[in-house]
Amino acid sequence: MTVLTRRPKLAVSAIALIASMGLLLSGCGSQSGNDTGTSASGDSTSTGKALDTAAYDKLIAAGSAASASDVSANAWASAVKKAGVLKVGGTKTSTLFSLQSPDDNKVRGFDAGLSQLLARYIIGDAKTEISVVDSSTRETVLQNGTVDSVFATYSITDSRKEKVDFAGPYYVSHQGILVKSTTNDISSVKDLAGKKVGVQAGSTGRQIVEKYAPKATVQEFQTDAEIVQAIKQGRLDAYVVDQSLVLGDVARDPKSLKSVGDGFGTEDPYGIGLPKGSDAVAFVNAWLKKIEEDGTWAKLWTITIGDRTGVTDVPTPPTIDE
Repeated sequence: MTVLTRRPKLAVSAIALIASMGLLLSGCGSQSGNDTGTSASGDSTSTGKALDTAAYDKLIAAGSAASASDVSANAWASAVKKAGVLKVGGTKTSTLFSLQSPDDNKVRGFDAGLSQLLARYIIGDAKTEISVVDSSTRETVLQNGTVDSVFATYSITDSRKEKVDFAGPYYVSHQGILVKSTTNDISSVKDLAGKKVGVQAGSTGRQIVEKYAPKATVQEFQTDAEIVQAIKQGRLDAYVVDQSLVLGDVARDPKSLKSVGDGFGTEDPYGIGLPKGSDAVAFVNAWLKKIEEDGTWAKLWTITIGDRTGVTDVPTPPTIDE
């Protein structure tokens, strides 16, 4: 099977990509909220459901393991194997990406699953240790050696590349539109003209709406929760924010909310943060290509995001930077 390298097309029928958090660690760190995901087609999210933990755990347990020679040939991977645990900068409050279960305290989600699969690949055991990070500490924990990697909807930017290295991208998000589940007159960004649109204060939301829907009326709120409540109460017609956050909101309340339209705006590629100047990138990229090629990436996406938001078309992973 060939490596999947095409950029995903965020069409209404195709993609509704990924979700984050109690604190959105969105790539640019420009928006905060409670979740991460990507946009789904209008009514497809009505079938959202809880994470199938049995299927998730089975997939992680079946993850492949690298050969001893491949690990020993890489200094970064060798150090991880010697420690017996992959230290990860991440979150425990991201509905679709990395959420700690109150039942067994295990952290599951798309980002969490990737980190666990990488740990299994290196160590032979999906053992990770999470240090909770936010947008202001992700570089620091890599620079001071607190963690070996960062899996936290971590957007790849030129300024961040000056401080850390990135493997991937493993996912690409755009801007999405959240509306009430009963809304029928908004199906794309063009339909926001004349509508009341909520954005987060201090984010790039206002500029994005003014650029792509200049005839919309923009209202700023402090938190994701406040905007979602205004949508449910009919005080707002729509909410424009990173698609990851959109799907996270939908996953929590698919009966009241839905994501509409294609993703729009510039691409927001998520990467795996790694120590600057180490030999980790080549090793992790080779592993990423492997799990894309053998279907593990798609299975993980389906369990953690697709099944939970009613999206049946699995996106194509983005091209991995060489």
